[in-house]
Amino acid sequence: MNHKRAERTRCRWALLVVAPLIPLAACGSSEEPASDPVRPVRVVTVTKHEGGETLSLPGQIQAQDEVSLAFRIDGRMIERLVNVGDQVEAGQPIARLDPEPARNALRTAQANLSAAMGQQTLARNDYERQETLLGQGWTTRARYDTAAQALKAAAAQVDSAQAQFDTAQDHLGYTELVADGAGTVTARGAEPGEVVAAGRMIVHLARRDGRDAVFDVPAPVFRIAPANTVVTVALTSDPAAQTIGRVREVAPQADPVTRTFTVRVGLQNPPDAMRLGSTVNGSIQTSGVGGFEIPATALTQANRQPAVWIVDPATSTVALRNIDLERYDLARVIVARGLEADEVVVTAGVQALRPGQKVRMLGAGP
Repeated sequence: MNHKRAERTRCRWALLVVAPLIPLAACGSSEEPASDPVRPVRVVTVTKHEGGETLSLPGQIQAQDEVSLAFRIDGRMIERLVNVGDQVEAGQPIARLDPEPARNALRTAQANLSAAMGQQTLARNDYERQETLLGQGWTTRARYDTAAQALKAAAAQVDSAQAQFDTAQDHLGYTELVADGAGTVTARGAEPGEVVAAGRMIVHLARRDGRDAVFDVPAPVFRIAPANTVVTVALTSDPAAQTIGRVREVAPQADPVTRTFTVRVGLQNPPDAMRLGSTVNGSIQTSGVGGFEIPATALTQANRQPAVWIVDPATSTVALRNIDLERYDLARVIVARGLEADEVVVTAGVQALRPGQKVRMLGAGP
């Protein structure tokens, strides 16, 4: 009796241990290992990029030489004879100061010169008399020396008075401001009736000879622009009005706000339509070797080198390949080596891929 009860107990424990293993064994025998999901990616078909390209930048026509005309003395300006936009010739009067103070100074200097010359005449007569008397023995050497010294002092006074007279005469001439060359008035700095200081700009003059096209050039352009390049400059409003020029001046420091460099291009025989202030477009042909152009979003890294994911259209799998870059910016990449024409490159989703993974292409194009 006890023996049968113990046998039944052992059977119940065996069922409790074996029963949970039956469905697990059944599940393990019917299910397959989970595979990686097929990832959707955006792609592009690479195309050949020819070496060099045309680069255009907007600019403005300015004079090669500009000067601020100003009086050399202080005074009250009584007349300004030109205005903004006027054409002036060399020697043409620009403005005038009140000449009376300068005339009075000239009269004073002339009177001082006359007085000094009179004193010089008296000193010379006295010296000649003392010289005659000394030769005859009727005067002393001391009186002769005094007369000679007085003549030298009188001559020095004449020289000083003459210099003051010349300066006063020059100042009278400085009351009239004249143009030292032909050009166009581009700005004015004072109005009639104002008391102006010496050196204050009265008018700003753009020289007639020579025109520059001025551009604000980003730093990357200097890396791709050839040396001593020829710049084609055309009016924005009339592209048929164009000429050529060469870089004449490059600013040594970038603008603190735009981080661009001011470049002045000297123009050769600019047409009359290229007036001061006209908006123009400057074009250059950049240098470079051929390559393949792809979006910048396709770029990734492998072995610390630039790389891209290449799609095999036959198997819809991807492979990582290192490339050599010619140049790049925020929007595109020019690949020098590592790609072939018509290959398919992943442009979106590159961070979630692994070699050999299957993908589903969402878009492809040239």
